[in-house]
Amino acid sequence: MHVGIISNMKAVQLVSARIAYSEFAFAELVLWRLPIPLKGSAHEFKYRLAYVVRGECVLRYDNEVGKGDHRHFGKKESVYVFTTPDQLIVDFNRDIARWNHENSNP
Repeated sequence: MHVGIISNMKAVQLVSARIAYSEFAFAELVLWRLPIPLKGSAHEFKYRLAYVVRGECVLRYDNEVGKGDHRHFGKKESVYVFTTPDQLIVDFNRDIARWNHENSNP
């Protein structure tokens, strides 16, 4: 019976934002709280944070079913250790600053 209750719970969107950094760059942040973790994740969040510069996604943090938490920095993909939504946003903002510094973007 408990399983039925969990399966009937709905995902709750916590964040949906688009932030303009310049005329050529923006970030899009989407974060959901799920009733149960995605396959491959140990937490109840689903997220997609992307930084787009001149039409190209140069930085992305996300978790996919079966793939788990990871980030893309340029062409390189690596495992991301998710702890909290707040830390996720801190890490994402740190990588935006790093990308801008390394690539002379606004």
